[in-house]
Amino acid sequence: MKHTRTSAVLAAVALAAGLAGCASNAAGPGATGNQPSGTITIFAAASLKATFTQLAQDFEAKNPGTTVNVSFAGSSDLATQITQGAPADVFASADNKNMTKLADAKLLDGTAQNFATNVLEIAVPPSNPASISSFADLSKPGVKVVVCASQVPCGAAAETIEKASGTTLAPVSEESSVSDVLGKVVSQEADAGLVYVTDIKGAGSKVKGIPFPESGKAVNTYPIATVGSSKNKDLARAFIAMVTGSEGQKVLSDAGFGPS
Repeated sequence: MKHTRTSAVLAAVALAAGLAGCASNAAGPGATGNQPSGTITIFAAASLKATFTQLAQDFEAKNPGTTVNVSFAGSSDLATQITQGAPADVFASADNKNMTKLADAKLLDGTAQNFATNVLEIAVPPSNPASISSFADLSKPGVKVVVCASQVPCGAAAETIEKASGTTLAPVSEESSVSDVLGKVVSQEADAGLVYVTDIKGAGSKVKGIPFPESGKAVNTYPIATVGSSKNKDLARAFIAMVTGSEGQKVLSDAGFGPS
């Protein structure tokens, strides 16, 4: 009986120790596994520079131990870079066309999510030297207008508006990103440029914005997705969740973006 009682006590102690060990192991990975960590690189459309710079900083502040690097350029250039193997974790495009290129090439992890919209507006120097007041004014002789190249979302939108309004533009230059177009207007190398509403809002007093009703013919929708080759998909998804969540949507709305 003594031997039996001792065995029972030892068994109970072993069982208790085993349960405690399991509880400890369950708590350990669970506690650290939910905390984002590491580094990710975001490839984002040039028109997202101000908002995504802020969101990257906010994300790092809320998640100590993380680093978010953001590279900005025209969406078509970024899509090409990813296709050629550039190490990006997240792609945020200013249109669905360039995102679809990556989806068709099986380069995305999951399905892209739309997170914002934007429309074009005419940017002119504060003095408006060419007296621009409408989209049709951009086609007047002698007006130096700058647009995005056709493969860039802002350029494709401009072409759509040209066709819809029956207006033909003769730009003095076609730029690879919307920020380059804005730069030409700010430096007064151009009388006018077609950029997004958000770019004009962000530029403040450096330019004057001329809204035009035809802009509604070409509303750009912005999608975001995790790149399939990402080495930190959990962190990439956490950043995307911030962009599409209430915090990210407020930052975008404050900058002039519309809902998706």
